[in-house]
Amino acid sequence: MGTTQQVNDYQRIPPFVEIMDSTLRDGEQTNGVSFLPHEKLVIARKLMADVNVDRIEVASARVSEGEKEAVTMICRYAKSINRLERVEVLGFVDGGKSTDWIAECGGRVINLLAKGSLKHCTHQLHKTPEEHIANIIQEVKYAHERGLAVNLYLEDWSNGMKDSPDYVYQLMDGLAEYGNKSMEQMPVEDSIPMIRRFMLPDTLGVMNPLQVIEYFRKMMKRYPHLHFDFHAHNDYDLAVSNSLAAVLSGAKGLHVTVNGLGERCGNAPMASVQVILKDQFHAKTNINESQLNDISRMVESYSGIAVAPNQPIVGENVFTQVAGVHADGDSKDKLYYNELMPERFGRKREYALGKNSGRANIAKNLEELGLELTPEQTRRVTQRITELGDRKEIVTQEDLPYIVSDVLKHDVSKDRVKLISYVVSTSYGLKPGANIRVEINGKQYEAGATGDGQYDAFVKALRYIYKKYLGRTFPILANYQVSIPPGGRTDALVQTVISWHYHDGILRTRGLDADQTEAAIKATFKMLNIVELNP
Repeated sequence: MGTTQQVNDYQRIPPFVEIMDSTLRDGEQTNGVSFLPHEKLVIARKLMADVNVDRIEVASARVSEGEKEAVTMICRYAKSINRLERVEVLGFVDGGKSTDWIAECGGRVINLLAKGSLKHCTHQLHKTPEEHIANIIQEVKYAHERGLAVNLYLEDWSNGMKDSPDYVYQLMDGLAEYGNKSMEQMPVEDSIPMIRRFMLPDTLGVMNPLQVIEYFRKMMKRYPHLHFDFHAHNDYDLAVSNSLAAVLSGAKGLHVTVNGLGERCGNAPMASVQVILKDQFHAKTNINESQLNDISRMVESYSGIAVAPNQPIVGENVFTQVAGVHADGDSKDKLYYNELMPERFGRKREYALGKNSGRANIAKNLEELGLELTPEQTRRVTQRITELGDRKEIVTQEDLPYIVSDVLKHDVSKDRVKLISYVVSTSYGLKPGANIRVEINGKQYEAGATGDGQYDAFVKALRYIYKKYLGRTFPILANYQVSIPPGGRTDALVQTVISWHYHDGILRTRGLDADQTEAAIKATFKMLNIVELNP
């Protein structure tokens, strides 16, 4: 048999993969994260109605009254849209207490937590495998009597397969009869198995993809008719890879969280799992990709855990081209595109403006804004953006109209009044000061002054130069306005518009910079150059 045929026989990708989101349960186990009941409801509604996940795990039973309130509200909502079977709650082998708690909340599915390794069974429960199996069966039957469907977690299954596989098989052999009938084989009146899914977690995130494949193949071979989910943790940054390995080996369901929230290093991120399943393995899910960015932003806001800018799919920067050569290639034949088109996720491609962007990035942004410039004007705007990029991490598209206006209305090469250097300072208990050196019509002058603010001190030093060395009157400030582009970023460019009384009229000039004082100084020197041309 050839290698290709072996690979094809080995791969067992199901035609459809169930996605269970555990953001509201395992995701809430992220250090510092605690959702309020109404926040849980809002997130649950978004996950079910818009993102369209197949199932959501929303809480652990018997944790608190707040959890009970949240589960009750979510179950009430899910029932109103006929999706109550999609809502799941983690429960425990505790003599029916978890089952009763979930039933009181209106829930209909318990994700029962059993021990998937001999060490957990003997050291944590202090029970023999036979005792644990008997307790699980009793719990499953009680849940069934109360009308709850059961999914069974095998906690620490990954270590169980590593260190005590005979225990795992003993546990499964004792429970398989409660879930091993296919829907086609079962009579109508008994069409729901007592254990719908066996959920295999890598609880401590210790597995690699090769181990996932090996252990899943063993489970599939011994129990071919059972439905297996895989629940990955990301301690070795392998949660996504391990999830895909599980699917390749026959897993019918995967557990994910929004933004990869979860215990320690988190779980497999929903967005990453979804796009790799679809693009790399052509597997089908019910996920609405256009909502992935929205749910990411919502969970980011409620959890207080920021998404890394370079997080695939949902990070702020992942659809932003920085290098000018990339923008140039995109404009010629989409040379730097791949299947991850931002429109799939309700986003758009952006081209960063900074010292690395070049004319192609600027042309793309100008085109989107509907601005047309000559090649010379584009060159000057590019030069200005490069200068700003040396002092500021990024120049945004919202900044661009300010920059264009500033550059096109003022050519510094023709200035007769130039700022050579300056120092402004401020300190507690002392007046701000300024020391400046300027060049006026080819001759340099220096002066220093203090004032009520840094800019006031700067202007007083200028007035001193004009009065002492030039014997001229300095225009009087009439108005001072500051504005920033929309968005309210703390690093946004500042546009300062200053009005001056001059020759019985008003002279208005603008300055643009990331620093407010610098912007005001630039506006001031534009005014002085106008005055030199019109004394």
